[in-house]
Amino acid sequence: MTSNPLSTWTVDAAMVLFNQPFPNLLYQAQTVHRQHFPKASMQLSTLLNIKLGGCPEDCHYCPQAARYHTGVKAKKLMSVEMVRQQAEIAKKAGATRFCMGAAWRELKDRDVPAIVDLVKEVKSLGLESCMTLGMLTEAQAAALSEAGLDYYNHNIDTSPEFYDKIISTRTFSDRLKTLERVSNSGIKVCCGGIVGMGESVEDRAGMLVVLANMQPTIQSVPINHLAPVEGTPLGDTPPIDPLDFVRTVAVARIMMPTARVRLSAGRVNMSDELQALCFLAGANSLHYGREELLTTSNPSSQKDQALLKRLGIPAEGSKQIA
Repeated sequence: MTSNPLSTWTVDAAMVLFNQPFPNLLYQAQTVHRQHFPKASMQLSTLLNIKLGGCPEDCHYCPQAARYHTGVKAKKLMSVEMVRQQAEIAKKAGATRFCMGAAWRELKDRDVPAIVDLVKEVKSLGLESCMTLGMLTEAQAAALSEAGLDYYNHNIDTSPEFYDKIISTRTFSDRLKTLERVSNSGIKVCCGGIVGMGESVEDRAGMLVVLANMQPTIQSVPINHLAPVEGTPLGDTPPIDPLDFVRTVAVARIMMPTARVRLSAGRVNMSDELQALCFLAGANSLHYGREELLTTSNPSSQKDQALLKRLGIPAEGSKQIA
């Protein structure tokens, strides 16, 4: 995946958005949102950790890194039967996309057949499929594409300038190479980042500029709020101002008007009012249906259903919420 040569987004232009008065920014974001999503529905994705812990990377936010003492014990890859069972539960709860994550630095060739089987099983249930497995080779991306994988998630996490403050075991360019291989294979890209890791507003702008300038245009953008975990280098990081998080969502909506902007990690610590502001700012996708996102807590599906019902936001492709 390469930068879009037709895009005019720069950090300076993004900062103009960030620096607007809050009401003006939300008005602009909601205007853009309604132009591209007039029905204002919520896309629901369920995320399952199919291979827990033991990762050799040093991502400072991640409790699955083997080098950190977080109480996470490594487990083997889940069986097809176990994954199918969880996918069926997710579909029944109203999810339309099923995302599977493995704590690997990169996908090993020996694991490709098992991953292909998981993709086919999820697809057989009529769900969109998504995987996040670390770095991929061209051949591995091609195999996943042939299996029918709809989306591949590989977040850039933060700006190029702040990246090495968070991760040293792979480079920002490594991330971009995997994204390019995914895109070239025909799989749709899911790519976002994390807010609240000690980065500056300029770093948030820089992250969004990279995402917005990608070509082809990405259609799935998870915005994660750091969920600090004791034992990781970011375990005692103070939370950012909630309105700064909303600003990031709003700027993402304006810069990527056709994308599903997903609220992902950290929602369990958000009030209903904060989430409602994020929806007003243009977030229209949730990681939903499991009370755990990989290893951190997530709101229950019942709580999410109640909130969406109160707000009058229907779930995309489902009659579960009305």
